Amino acid sequence: MSSIVIRNATIINEGRIFRGELLIQDELISAIGPPFTLETPGGAEIINAEGLYLIPGVIDDQVHFREPGLTYKGDIYTESRAAVAGGITSFMDMPNTIPHTTTNKLLNEKFTLGAENSASNFSFYLGATNSNLDEVLNADPSEVCGIKLFMGSSTGNMLVDDETALKGLFSKVRIPVACHCESEPVIKRNSETYRKEYGENVPIRLHSMIRSREACFRSSSYAVRLAAEYNTRLHILHLSTADEMKLFGNEMPLAQKRITGEVCVHHLWFDETSYDEKGTLIKWNPSIKTRYDRDALINATANDLIDIVATDHAPHTLEEKRNTYFKAPSGGPLVQHSLPAMLELWHRKIFTLEKVVEKMCHNPAILFNIKGRGFIREGYKADLCLFDPDDPWTVTKDNIMYKCGWSPFEGTTFRSRIMKTIVNGTVVYDDGVINEHFRGQKLAFDRKF
Repeated sequence: MSSIVIRNATIINEGRIFRGELLIQDELISAIGPPFTLETPGGAEIINAEGLYLIPGVIDDQVHFREPGLTYKGDIYTESRAAVAGGITSFMDMPNTIPHTTTNKLLNEKFTLGAENSASNFSFYLGATNSNLDEVLNADPSEVCGIKLFMGSSTGNMLVDDETALKGLFSKVRIPVACHCESEPVIKRNSETYRKEYGENVPIRLHSMIRSREACFRSSSYAVRLAAEYNTRLHILHLSTADEMKLFGNEMPLAQKRITGEVCVHHLWFDETSYDEKGTLIKWNPSIKTRYDRDALINATANDLIDIVATDHAPHTLEEKRNTYFKAPSGGPLVQHSLPAMLELWHRKIFTLEKVVEKMCHNPAILFNIKGRGFIREGYKADLCLFDPDDPWTVTKDNIMYKCGWSPFEGTTFRSRIMKTIVNGTVVYDDGVINEHFRGQKLAFDRKF
């Protein structure tokens, strides 16, 4: 039995910060105790965590690792390594690949790719279409993280806009329906208006006027109405407006909520003033909007109207991104830098460390019913991250691990550094070095209907 003892760490878990140590045996956390109280098994690896913080591994519920079919942008091998470098131990990947993951056969092929190539634990969404309800209903709730529903078109058009199909999904699907909410008619109307004025050279600062607050709220509110009517387990992804916050509540524990929401790191970090510096590098769908919207999202995250912080990691090549407005694709790479960015917001006194861990580690496990992960508990999988809270570093091309080779955070100095990432009891990332022999596991979901 392999063993690791983490000595004298500052542990952040379940709303507490305390000094302690951990014993890992094989894949599991076998004991937690005060400093220097746990017996060290013979041959155990000792990790001296003096001055370091220990948290559960981050669980990212929304990534686009681009495999299969778009692997010139990124793939499971490269992006999962960037993820563990950022303290992420589990990810859930989206279906807008080539081909689209809209059948269980294609879904199982992606699980095989994950088992062969991923440095972190993994799951994959099955994509909904206007005509694949039977496939969706046949998804195994113990293996599939959720059903991805595009109520607004984005990269790789999988738009579901048939009312009968939508009502069939909302009335019959029992596992979480994760929804991209933007109103297609509103976006088309706005696009035509600005195309008439500017042609192809629409200024990027107008992205938030095309992918507007109205487009988001109209779609999100419709999804919430459907979910309320059919008691659907609805999870709205990448919220971006202050208006949408009125659709959510914090009056009950997360495990009892039927309608939940996610915000992405870029919507907490950037606002529309950032377009002048970053240009199309920060073109995302939904768009980055005003400082007022960003502040509302920050407050909603702190006050538990928003349940999860994720990335929507979606790499494109620099050549693609450096295009005219309508030709530049939306999305950007984030998994290596999402936790450092959130820790920077802690340094700025925007979030507490306990809240960062709650939104990035605990709540994804609760919301998706992930079995045995997301917490530092005895008997749980040893998915962990050690970071130094005060070891500044700057994002440069030399330390970016994404296959696309760029980051919207390039030139940013973060004050906290990820030191080690442990996945299933194995140190997979160690201060810049990846364990190339390790492979993650398929996530399991403990769902009772």
